[in-house]
Amino acid sequence: MGVTVGVAVRAPVRVAWASEGRSRETRARAAGAGFEDLGTLAAVAAAADAVLSICPPHGALALAKALAATGFDGLYLDANAVSPATALRIAEAAAAGGARFVDGGLVGPPAVRPGTTRLYLSGDAAAQLASLFEGSALEAIDLDADAGAASALKMCYAGFTKGSAALLLSLRAAASAYGVEDGLLGEWSRSQPGLEKRSVRAAATTAPKAWRFAGEMEEIALTLEAAGLPDGFHRAAAETYARLAGFRGEPEGVAVEEVVAALVDGERVLRQGDWD
Repeated sequence: MGVTVGVAVRAPVRVAWASEGRSRETRARAAGAGFEDLGTLAAVAAAADAVLSICPPHGALALAKALAATGFDGLYLDANAVSPATALRIAEAAAAGGARFVDGGLVGPPAVRPGTTRLYLSGDAAAQLASLFEGSALEAIDLDADAGAASALKMCYAGFTKGSAALLLSLRAAASAYGVEDGLLGEWSRSQPGLEKRSVRAAATTAPKAWRFAGEMEEIALTLEAAGLPDGFHRAAAETYARLAGFRGEPEGVAVEEVVAALVDGERVLRQGDWD
């Protein structure tokens, strides 16, 4: 996602990144996109007018603090899957270094084709940030709202898309554990046509990314809790995705049978008191 957002920045804006501590795969993606490698976060902060943060939610606040330590005082976009409360903590961290904060929420796949991916923005400088993407494959939408609104929208959207995928896979795993998976698939074909195919697709696409979806589910739970709503479903979804963390690095296309087995095995470990 981060690479495609960088590519979507309209020319002739210069796009740079920091390779320090990044993987070989990330370096290859950035090089393929033509980004200028400045090596370190401090070097990027010294050269940039705007910094875009797109990372797993558990690393978002730490990144904002690290950037603030450099004294960066330009625009700082946090486009990560975090709760409104976490977004405001990130805003405080960014402001400590003098930056102007823009809250963002990405919806859709990597922005390769126009019409597929939206970047929702909120905060005082949202319109200025949105102008960077005019005419690109990424549609930037200024919500004309205070910081936290874009994160709230993202949480509510992902709460269904990724939350429902976790529920679907958990129920198929439960049917397997009880020895009635074939019966459930048969009933789905009668009364819920397309649901089996959806479970196969959910396994194939979410398992390799489940390691970072777990943190996203926790952020959604925080969002619901702050709104006075039950948060237990998404905390359970976080555990579901945590049990699939072993698929990290696998290409998309993980078989649903493998995912079911991983979920059921995780349940057995939990019952034995060995889950960490």
